[in-house]
Amino acid sequence: MSNVIEVAGTPIERKDRQQVLVPTPEVTPMQMLAVAVQQGADLAKLEKLMELQERWEKNQARKAYVAAMAAFKANPPTILKNKHVSFELKTGGRTEYNHATHDEVTTKVIMALAPHGLSHNWTMRQENNLIFVRCTITHELGYSESTELYGAPDTTGTKSAIQAVASTVTLLQRYTLLAVTGLTSEEMGRADTDGRTQKPKITEEQVANLKALLTEVGANEINFLNWLKVDSLSSIPAEKYDAAVKAIEAKRHGP
Repeated sequence: MSNVIEVAGTPIERKDRQQVLVPTPEVTPMQMLAVAVQQGADLAKLEKLMELQERWEKNQARKAYVAAMAAFKANPPTILKNKHVSFELKTGGRTEYNHATHDEVTTKVIMALAPHGLSHNWTMRQENNLIFVRCTITHELGYSESTELYGAPDTTGTKSAIQAVASTVTLLQRYTLLAVTGLTSEEMGRADTDGRTQKPKITEEQVANLKALLTEVGANEINFLNWLKVDSLSSIPAEKYDAAVKAIEAKRHGP
């Protein structure tokens, strides 16, 4: 007797007193449903099998989404703060900061998502003079996850009413896309001109959260920045983020 047998076309050496185990294929609810139909199962049983199939498909889609996002984050795109903004404030003073432009964020993220079967879309609405933007990432099998942020129209500079709305929309589109994918933007330079390493700054998502909190409690952003001794929200050191949130929340609850 030969000591070699074949399983699914693969030669396997026979082991004395051991049984060769062949993996049992997974039985899906759809296969069970097909068998039930052939056996003339009643409508109630078929409906339960259909419900089981739907739950199975949703779970498979969720697992596919998680795997796709893990693969995406294994080699994420580098988003750079590629634009410097500086302008006079209507209330006096001046503000300036670096940020990643809309096309820097969206082009790189969308192109990096696509090979993993992931796509995005934004939905927007306005309520009580606030603009809400929701970004949803959807896997090709149908599972999706979303992040929503909101803010008031951006009336800085000399924008018209519609430009103020459009500015906030594009700002929130960037922030929600970064938030739902778990990405942040980076400074184009990693060190100050004298060679010292910069302290880590808060993320784009944290900037958006602070803006939303300031709007919600009616706090003055300029006074808030002066209190922190920084020029812009994006320049707040990461180590001061928790203190900044507590300070804004304190205003919500009053003295």
